[in-house]
Amino acid sequence: MYSHILSIVLFTPLAGAILLLFVPKENKDAIRWIANIFAFGGFLISLPLVPWFWNLRFEPGFKFVEGSANNWIPSIGAGYVLGIDGISFLLIMLTTLLGWISILSSWTAIENRVKEYYVWFLVLQTGMLGVFMALDFFLFFVFWEAMLVPMYLLIGIWGGPRKLYAAIKFFLYTLAGSVLMLLGILFLYFHHHGATGVYTFSIPELYKTAPQIYYDYGASAATLLFLSFFFAFAIKVPMFPFHTWLPDAHVEAPTAGSVILAGVLLKMGTYGFIRFSLPFFPDVLMHTRVRFWVMALSVIAILYGALVSLMQKDMKKLVAYSSVSHLGFCTLGIFALSPLGLSGSVLQQINHGVSTGALFLIVGILYERRHTREIAEYGGISSVMPVYATITMIMFLSSMGLPLLNGFVGEFSILQGTFMEKEIAGHPGWFWAAWAVPGVILAAAYLLWLYQRVFFGTVTNPKNEKLHDLTPREIATFAPLLIMAFWIGLYPKPFFQILEQPVNQLVQNIRPDYGKPAGTMNASVQPRTAAPARQDLAKTGGIPSLLRGKN
Repeated sequence: MYSHILSIVLFTPLAGAILLLFVPKENKDAIRWIANIFAFGGFLISLPLVPWFWNLRFEPGFKFVEGSANNWIPSIGAGYVLGIDGISFLLIMLTTLLGWISILSSWTAIENRVKEYYVWFLVLQTGMLGVFMALDFFLFFVFWEAMLVPMYLLIGIWGGPRKLYAAIKFFLYTLAGSVLMLLGILFLYFHHHGATGVYTFSIPELYKTAPQIYYDYGASAATLLFLSFFFAFAIKVPMFPFHTWLPDAHVEAPTAGSVILAGVLLKMGTYGFIRFSLPFFPDVLMHTRVRFWVMALSVIAILYGALVSLMQKDMKKLVAYSSVSHLGFCTLGIFALSPLGLSGSVLQQINHGVSTGALFLIVGILYERRHTREIAEYGGISSVMPVYATITMIMFLSSMGLPLLNGFVGEFSILQGTFMEKEIAGHPGWFWAAWAVPGVILAAAYLLWLYQRVFFGTVTNPKNEKLHDLTPREIATFAPLLIMAFWIGLYPKPFFQILEQPVNQLVQNIRPDYGKPAGTMNASVQPRTAAPARQDLAKTGGIPSLLRGKN
């Protein structure tokens, strides 16, 4: 089992979906039980990864690798190869947890076409896990596209009044980015053959030859290739100005669809930046103009998303725009290209999945009871739903980055990692951090103002007087999210240790002169015909020094 744990985790939801095909659609209770058992089973099966990975956390390279290059379709060089590092490990655990919570939250919310709903949700779960596990580009692209169809159907069939518009918009945006990425993958594929004489989609092998494109074809060609991946991932995040599909998709999607969309699907964009854009195009990213634009777009997303959230009258749309703002912090940390910024970014991705997933559950619970998300329809809810109001306050504070809760750790690490950089795209690091900080203040403004309007005061709407508090099942959906919020907020050290090795290795590959005295080497002009010199980032302010107390 140890050697095939990733395949078992990957295909457990798919096995549940196949089993559901043989259950009569009239037997809705059996369908719900089977779907929930397989979703929860998928989470339980992934738990052994935690101690196993913990023992290997400081070892270099990918862990639990299974399969080999070119073993699936040898004629084109495609292989069934799975493997994870600290970054993908955390995202996989987030996916199995939120997948179970999402399916559990759907118990009473979905009454029509129940069988199809759970089948597609379990298929979506497999597609998302495959994206984070694949070490072959052909396999990665199959999973990337495979999860697109279930999400389209979940929005288009079980969504709100404008569900078809939102579903088609989501599909077309994502597909446009996927086409560009496919062209980029094929270019890397043929370039690798030209350099080595071997046709392969193996991601570790492409890592060796992709950076050389900058010198073989010139900066312009490498920049165009970088943009083919950038647009695909920027749409998925989504970064400003590619975000316009997100509010529609969130508002029209069923509650569980919004939870999994915000919690996991958006992370595929940030994961793509870290897994592919950074190691494939280090010289392009270190170019002043390119880095300026990606940093500027991140800051704009932070401020724009927060300001638009302040103006919303619909609770779900407010949370949707808050995702644009929070994910702007994630991309800011990524493109700061420092160990602390990258680690903070990955941790903030986990935090966003926990906090924003909970916020969509919170909105969905009120919507199930009242069938409206208009803020003006509520007021004084805390007096009739005290448990619900308490959990909501905790998750609001988590989302706005209150110390001792998870959001603070991620945002602080990103801002510190950015601030500590002497120069980013012609400006000191503090310049970018200073522009991002107002996003934290605005987050507190729109969340506290929302809480005040919905929960404080007296009940003025008679329809709210008879609302019942959370059921045990609903409390069960929040319990793991509350545990994660306090765990990361109070003791984030294990998460940073898990991220230490892959993040430091990534920074060393992109910036081989990181932490060295000025003038010893410039990564943007040194040919990458050989592996760059390595050094211990613990001596230069990297993650190890923060965790292990080295000088």
